[in-house]
Amino acid sequence: MSQQLLQPKILLLVGMMGSGKTSVGRMLARKLNLPFVDSDKEIEKSTGFTISDLFARYGEKEFRKGEEKVMARLLSGTPCVLSSGGGAFLSEKTRKNAKKTAISIWIKVATEVISNRTQGRTHRPLVPSEDNKDVIQELFQRSAPIFAEADITVDSFDEHPSKTVIRLLKELEKMKIVSPYRPKRF
Repeated sequence: MSQQLLQPKILLLVGMMGSGKTSVGRMLARKLNLPFVDSDKEIEKSTGFTISDLFARYGEKEFRKGEEKVMARLLSGTPCVLSSGGGAFLSEKTRKNAKKTAISIWIKVATEVISNRTQGRTHRPLVPSEDNKDVIQELFQRSAPIFAEADITVDSFDEHPSKTVIRLLKELEKMKIVSPYRPKRF
């Protein structure tokens, strides 16, 4: 028997870019037999542009306004595992919406791990693809106090995402958000 969601809530994954929200989210959704939704992919589908293109075309301020609208729509939906963009939870409006319909989960990762994961990747508009340690450290210092407002914090390390999922499921069990794990019997 797989674990089940006991509360009709959205499980909202928040955290820095490169923290593993998408990988953890996909695995968590499979474990709980829930749909997985990636807010960045939803933004790209609705606009026809990549996140990087939207930043280049409209700037961060306009992008964030649109992101708030998409997050409001997604947070008013049915239970799912929702991976948010790195800056989505920084919006006060999004945090207020999340309080009503979601359990917010900060996937907390050391800045060195994030730096390693984002090196050489050009699709992250706020971070250079090379030599990004200082930028990531600054972003983390600004955003960590806001991410800490999440209902749950789960530390993630430079490890396979399945280990983070196991820790997260244990936290969700403790809070009676998901059913206890029961191994299959023969």
